[in-house]
Amino acid sequence: MIKMTVKDYGVMTFALDYDAAPNSAANFVELARSGFYDGLIFHRIIKGFMIQGGWGDLKGKNIDYTIKGEFKANGVDNPLKHKRGVLSMARTMVNDSASSQFFVMHKDAPHLDGQYAAFGHMLDGFDVLDKIASVDTDRSDRPYREVVIEKVEVIDEPVNEVKKIKRVR
Repeated sequence: MIKMTVKDYGVMTFALDYDAAPNSAANFVELARSGFYDGLIFHRIIKGFMIQGGWGDLKGKNIDYTIKGEFKANGVDNPLKHKRGVLSMARTMVNDSASSQFFVMHKDAPHLDGQYAAFGHMLDGFDVLDKIASVDTDRSDRPYREVVIEKVEVIDEPVNEVKKIKRVR
């Protein structure tokens, strides 16, 4: 389980799905355990769609940058749907470009199914998600007032799963 504390907003908790996306889940856990997400912001927020965070410098973490994401367009059958509360890895147009950025679905977006690696779902904190999704943003969907991820805690996740990460070199 993942516990994400967002300054001035509250706590969201997530269950990870290692069966659907072991690489993406393990990558997220590795970054969370390293403290990487602590202090970062949700830098892209689109009400009725998603909130995105995890943009930061991986260079100081001794982590290779990209992973192979588990989604249909990348040759993997991932059964998770991009429904409200689903946790998924962000990427560029290149299939194997996911690294640290993630997004949480505010509303259902079936057009993302098979295109991005969903790797978990929200258990609690939908009110927090709604509050974050409602902040005022500029034309590039960046919030005018920073929405800070204070801490991401890993609770009861298997340590050995982190060793299974398939990095792209």
